[in-house]
Amino acid sequence: MLARYLTAATIARVGAEMVVFTLVLLVLDRTDSAALAGITGAAYALPAIVTGPLLGAWLDRTPYRRTALALNQTVVGAVMVAMLAVVGHSPHWVTPTLAALAGMTLPLVSGGFTSMLPSLVPPERLPRANSLEAASFGTATITGPAAAATIAAAVSVEAAAVVIALTATLSILAIGRLPALPPAHKVQEPFLASVVGGLTHLARTPRLRASTVTTTLLMGVIGMLLITLPLHMASLGMPRSAAGYLWTALELGSVTTALLLGHFQTRWRPEHVVMLSIAAYGVAFTAWPLASSFAVLLVFAAVTGLLEGPTLPAMFAARQVYSPLALQGRVSTTAASLRIGAAAVGQAAAGLLVPAIGTDTALLLIAASLVGASALGYLSSFKAVAHAG
Repeated sequence: MLARYLTAATIARVGAEMVVFTLVLLVLDRTDSAALAGITGAAYALPAIVTGPLLGAWLDRTPYRRTALALNQTVVGAVMVAMLAVVGHSPHWVTPTLAALAGMTLPLVSGGFTSMLPSLVPPERLPRANSLEAASFGTATITGPAAAATIAAAVSVEAAAVVIALTATLSILAIGRLPALPPAHKVQEPFLASVVGGLTHLARTPRLRASTVTTTLLMGVIGMLLITLPLHMASLGMPRSAAGYLWTALELGSVTTALLLGHFQTRWRPEHVVMLSIAAYGVAFTAWPLASSFAVLLVFAAVTGLLEGPTLPAMFAARQVYSPLALQGRVSTTAASLRIGAAAVGQAAAGLLVPAIGTDTALLLIAASLVGASALGYLSSFKAVAHAG
C-alpha cells in the first residue's frame, strides 16, 4: 500500500514541480518580464494561504480524499493547457488569474497526501515512511525542473506545458488505486471551529511551531531562488532553462541525505534537526556567487543539497509527533499553505528586487535569509517555552 501511495504522490508532485518552473520560463520567454514572472508564480501559490486550512479541515472530516486529490490534478492540467493560449497574447492580468485558479488546491499535493501517512502506516514504520516521503518530494523536485528544462531546451516551453497536462492525467489514474480512508476526525464540530482548531494547534504547540516557522521562511527563500537562478544563468553564459539542472543537483544531494540519515534522525528532536539543517543550508549558499562556471555551480548545488536533506523527514516527524491523528489533515495542509504562501511572496519580491540588485547579491541575501529563518525558528520556540513555564 505504501508503494501505491508513493507512486501517486510522486507523480502528482513531479507535475507540480514542473508547473512552478515552466510558468516562470513561459512568462520570461514570451514577455521577457521578470516582474510578471514573479507575480504569476506568486499568484499560483498565494491562494493556498486561504484554502490550505479549509482543505485540511475538510480532509479530516471526509471519506472522499481521493476525489479531492484527483480534482486538483484535473484543474492543474486544464490550466496549463489554457496558459498556452493566453501567455503573451492577452492582458497581463489574465496569466496570474489562471495561475491562481490552479493554485487553489495546491496544498493537497503536499499536505493532502502527507496527512494520509499515519492512517496508512503503523507507528513503528513512520520514520522510514517519512524518509521515503521526503524522497518523494525530492524526486519530484529533481525530475520536475530537469524535465521542464530539458523539454524546453530540446523542444519548447510549450511542450513542457503539454507534458504537465499528461502527467496530471497519469496521477489521476494512480490516485484511483489508493484506498478510501475513513474520516480521521469523527467529532462533527462546526466546520469553522475545526479550521481554527488546526491553526490554533500550530500556533500553540512550541516545538511544532519552531519547525513550522523555520520551514515556512525556508519556502520564502526558495521562492526568491526560483526567480534568481534563471536570471543568474546569463552571467555564466547559459540559457535560462539551465537553472532546472541546478534544482536537480540540489535535490539529488537532498534526497541522498534524506534516505541515508532518516533512521538516525530519531535520535534528535525533529525541530532541532530542521533548524540546524536550514542554517547549514544557508551557509553553503555563500559560496554560490564565487562559482566561475556552470559546472562548478552544479557541484556547489549538490553539496548544498546534502545539507538540506534532513529537513523534510524531520518536518514530517514534527507534525506527526506533536499532533494527534485527528489533526493530521489540518496541520499538514495548513502548514503546507503557509509554506506555499511564503514561496509566493518570495517570488513576487524577487521579481522586483533581483533585477535591481543583481543575482550575486541576491544569492548572498538568500544565504543570510536562511540562517535568519533558523534563528527565528529557535526564538519562536524559546519564547513560547519560557512563557509556558
